[in-house]
Amino acid sequence: MFLAAALFGLLIFRRLGLGSVLGFLFAGAVIGPWGLNAMSSPATVLAFSEIGVVLLLFIIGLEVQPKRLWEARKQLLGLGSSQWLITAGAIFSIAYLLDIPLKTSILLGLTLALSSTAFALQMLAERNELSKPHGQTGFSVLLFQDLAVIPLLVLIALLGQESEGLSWKPVAGIGLIILLVLSERYALRPLLKFVARSKSPEAFSGAALLLVFAVAVAMHAAELSMALGAFVAGILLADSEYRHELEAAIEPFKGLLMGLFFVAVGASIELGLLVEHPLQIIALVAALIFIKATVLYQLGRFNKLNKASAMTLALVLCQGGEFAFLLLAEMTGQQLLPLDLAQLLVLVVSLSMASTPLLLWVFDRWIAPQLSKPEAREFDCIENDKPQVIIAGFGRFGQITGRILGIRGIPYIALDSDPTQVELVKRFGNKVYYGDVTRLELLRAAGAADAKLLVLALEDVQDSVRLAEMVRSSFPHMKIFARARNREHAYRLMKLDCELVSREMYASSLEVAKATLAEIGLTESAAANTVRLFRQHDEDLLQAAVEHLDDLEKRIELAKQTQRELAELFDSDEEARA
Repeated sequence: MFLAAALFGLLIFRRLGLGSVLGFLFAGAVIGPWGLNAMSSPATVLAFSEIGVVLLLFIIGLEVQPKRLWEARKQLLGLGSSQWLITAGAIFSIAYLLDIPLKTSILLGLTLALSSTAFALQMLAERNELSKPHGQTGFSVLLFQDLAVIPLLVLIALLGQESEGLSWKPVAGIGLIILLVLSERYALRPLLKFVARSKSPEAFSGAALLLVFAVAVAMHAAELSMALGAFVAGILLADSEYRHELEAAIEPFKGLLMGLFFVAVGASIELGLLVEHPLQIIALVAALIFIKATVLYQLGRFNKLNKASAMTLALVLCQGGEFAFLLLAEMTGQQLLPLDLAQLLVLVVSLSMASTPLLLWVFDRWIAPQLSKPEAREFDCIENDKPQVIIAGFGRFGQITGRILGIRGIPYIALDSDPTQVELVKRFGNKVYYGDVTRLELLRAAGAADAKLLVLALEDVQDSVRLAEMVRSSFPHMKIFARARNREHAYRLMKLDCELVSREMYASSLEVAKATLAEIGLTESAAANTVRLFRQHDEDLLQAAVEHLDDLEKRIELAKQTQRELAELFDSDEEARA
């Protein structure tokens, strides 16, 4: 039932471009108590499926080496604590103004300031953004929040009316983490080494799952974050020789259980309360998302993220977190929160989770394209120093020519239409101007009437051909040495009588081919002769194929004929076979 519902929701929402998370939530709502009522106990399934979150954090821990974590400590503590406390302060203020008792308002602020590790990391992973600046920033915030659950549980116990003092369980959890750190060298690695010797993939998978589940159960017994314990275990094994094997063993189970977790969250949403109090709940969800997104956006900008990255960070982390379910239940048990208010807030947190993929979809579709547009900038005013050479396109190809000309003191002017690239290469002392190189007036200003040569190094094929046509018609005296992205591009440039057409990566590919032949047993002379003969015949083929630019079948026939001729030549050439 779960697999069928998840597959159904996943396929529909993926096709709509809304991502897998929203599909899983929709599937849960369909089979939950307010849909088909096929799930008798969503809360039980939710508790079990949190193992998916545990496995996710273990895998992430495997990718985070302790050294990297220590280097990020300032961002982890500074940014993470700032987000949590500022957001908590804003939510506390609203709760207190609504006549909620002081102690409860404080705890609600600290609880609702937490974001969903499962939702945020899953969405960042789907978007391939975990390694991007906002992904790393978001991960630091989430990790700090997982750490913050420990003192928050202690605080609930201290403020509870029936509490008789400090609970031993959070203290035990801290002790478990210390024990885990100490056992890494003397227990975890020896265990994995012993199992690996069996050379049984099943045994290693079982050992990996046993390790993660044992840590999770121990942390759960202390009423602390299972995910945090798994993350610590992953970090401890990040430098081990078994890192990749552990990741491969855990990954299939992680994906399945993460899907189950999101389905369970969808089934847990109390849609009956939404029907009874629609305006109140919608207002609370909007307020929670707005407060968290605003704080996150401002902190992102303060942390030197650009507008698009800061906005993405804000939307990925703007929901309530799964730990809110645990903390709200704990507050209810300590008589700090009425049951009806707790149920209402659980619905608000769940709906904020469901809203996050929708908000990201809207952002990607309509807002992100506007933010990513480069700011308008006037073209540079070119100083015409009577250059002998004009270089059109000053990327990785054009820069080499420019540097060599500069070394020899030969005057040239470089033009590029990417303002970011222009500013970057200028810092290295290159003389390059920003402008649309396909505009005739820009070429005139650059001194095309007197220049001897155009080095055509544009990456865009259409722009490259258009510029070659313009130069041929307006500056027929100027020779063109052109870079070709591929064979088709080369044909079009050759049709325009460019004096030299250099195919991108062609020369370096021949060098690698020659080294490969020598490595597998041919003599240096035989390898060099083979490549020389191939290059000669390939260039002849290029010239012959230009005459049949619009006849693909003829070009295929010529290519096959050349291949046969080369094979026959090598069969009869003793030097090539030596």
